[in-house]
Amino acid sequence: MSAIAQVIVIVQGRVQGVGYRAACADHARLLGLRGWVRNRRDGAVEAFLAGPEANVLRMREWIWAGPVCAQVTQLDVAPGEHEAPVPGFEIRPTV
Repeated sequence: MSAIAQVIVIVQGRVQGVGYRAACADHARLLGLRGWVRNRRDGAVEAFLAGPEANVLRMREWIWAGPVCAQVTQLDVAPGEHEAPVPGFEIRPTV
């Protein structure tokens, strides 16, 4: 059994208005991850990912590519231990 990882990811670039959050949530669910994704007022997308370490790494690779219309220019990853895990994966309101 692989270790459980929890990370917060900030995604910069053309990531709002291109279906990024919905595609991110769909892919995270496909990988069996828990967490959330939301737009930020500064134009970035923020996500909390929790699950098997290997699947979190796969999701981070997907986040770099994103959906077809997105263009990711920067990805910042930080530990997410302070976040309370949520059941499933949800799209949250903008902060």
